[in-house]
Amino acid sequence: MSNTSDRKPVADQAEADAWFPSSFSLTQYVPPKTDFDGADYPNAYKGGEWRILVIATQERYLRMAGGEFFSTGNHPVEMLLPILHLDAAGFEIDIATVSGDPVKLEMWAFPKEDQAVKDIFEKYKEKLRQPLNLQTVWGKGFTEDTPYIGVFTPGGHGALNDVPFSEVVGNILRWADANERYYISLCHGPASMLAAKIGKPEGSKFIYEGYKVAVFPDSLDTGTNIDIGYIPGKMSWLVGEELRKLGVTLINKGITGETWRDRYVLTGDSPLASNNLGKLAASTLLGDVAKRP
Repeated sequence: MSNTSDRKPVADQAEADAWFPSSFSLTQYVPPKTDFDGADYPNAYKGGEWRILVIATQERYLRMAGGEFFSTGNHPVEMLLPILHLDAAGFEIDIATVSGDPVKLEMWAFPKEDQAVKDIFEKYKEKLRQPLNLQTVWGKGFTEDTPYIGVFTPGGHGALNDVPFSEVVGNILRWADANERYYISLCHGPASMLAAKIGKPEGSKFIYEGYKVAVFPDSLDTGTNIDIGYIPGKMSWLVGEELRKLGVTLINKGITGETWRDRYVLTGDSPLASNNLGKLAASTLLGDVAKRP
């Protein structure tokens, strides 16, 4: 049984009024190992052309409704397990942030006894610390021949910071939609879908209207996550609520590790879906590229 003090968010000494999750909440949400059970792809892609573009957050602090900051970033498991599967499936991985600043990770959520996650983190550590500048990536020109077969936006509360408000992200998502490339995301990551409304041609439809997705439930961010001190206060906005306003249907109410495919959109409900989403993405993309010229 916990006491009141271990449910209080923990101060981040690097910033005024910024907070890490409480010690109790981490016992509920951060196991020492994930459910990773291997990434064996006998039909791994060997063509050397198709790549994955990972769009990560470069912002550490998420401002809450009360003005305090949540010290966050991308969730390491939500980022690294899907990357592990896509890497094992033979796809080259490019990692970018909106302006090329280092990726911010919630290292307090790192599974300290999971060797597979440790290994993939070490493999991509330099790309995380020195990511591509997304403005520069987009500036090179995206056409039907651009070799990104998938765009992956990892979750973590940090996914609510810069990515959903980036016109460049919106441009890339609309390009992906128009060219039958895959959108891959989980937990809070589908907040990035909101970028698709920024800079869209006047009178055009929101590209994800009518889609079904798995996403982290708003009910946890308005209830349990506050009660156990995982977040330091009320959210200033909620991912699910904003997606529903744009005609997106949310298929899950809880977090069970559920994944969902709707056309070229692959999503998962939470960190629990990281391994499952990685498998879904790898197998789906391998099946697709095998049919492409």
